[in-house]
Amino acid sequence: MYIIVVGCGRVGAQLACILAKDGHNVVVVDKNPDSFSRLGAGFNGVTVVGSGFDKNALLEAGIEKADAFAAVTNRDNTNIMAAQVAKGIFKIKKIVTRIYDPGREKTYLKLGLDVVGGTTLIAKLMRNKIIQTNYSSDSSVMENGDIKLINFLPTEALIGKTIEQVEKKNEFRIILVKKEKKLNMAERDYVINKNDIIYAMIKSDKITKYADYFYTDSVE
Repeated sequence: MYIIVVGCGRVGAQLACILAKDGHNVVVVDKNPDSFSRLGAGFNGVTVVGSGFDKNALLEAGIEKADAFAAVTNRDNTNIMAAQVAKGIFKIKKIVTRIYDPGREKTYLKLGLDVVGGTTLIAKLMRNKIIQTNYSSDSSVMENGDIKLINFLPTEALIGKTIEQVEKKNEFRIILVKKEKKLNMAERDYVINKNDIIYAMIKSDKITKYADYFYTDSVE
């Protein structure tokens, strides 16, 4: 995929590096050229100095051929403006927008934007780590082996089961569920539905083992 990432802060840089490592063509846009140092010497993508909602900067980034667009600066207003330009002017179909203020989430959703609210997600993840012992192994899982973040539609093997029931018997960790265009933290008692999009962490060498569980490991 050809992906434009607006914002080269800690999140944007990490996202760009992960996407590039996965083999995607990545272009990072940021007003501050010094921010590109976060990408490291091994980054094989392209960088463009400019605003994420400036038409000329986006054209330089190749937005006319982009498959996806991520607005991940540290300012909500900048992210929503960049996302609206990508959606309204350039008709990009896949747009993901970062938000800091949870109170703005409904506004973003009404505009037809996929949102990731770091404040809420991190708070819930930390809550789960504090009160639920089945999260205690997450750190060791992430530190060992080649971990992939995959997304998929559930098959009958998962539909109707709670996330806790699924994880007790399998070697992958469900972290997010998208329901009606909204991303939510994966609550242990959530019952998986047919039209949900499931996001999970799994070791690369285990994906084939669970092929019967996934319609596809890339539905978006």
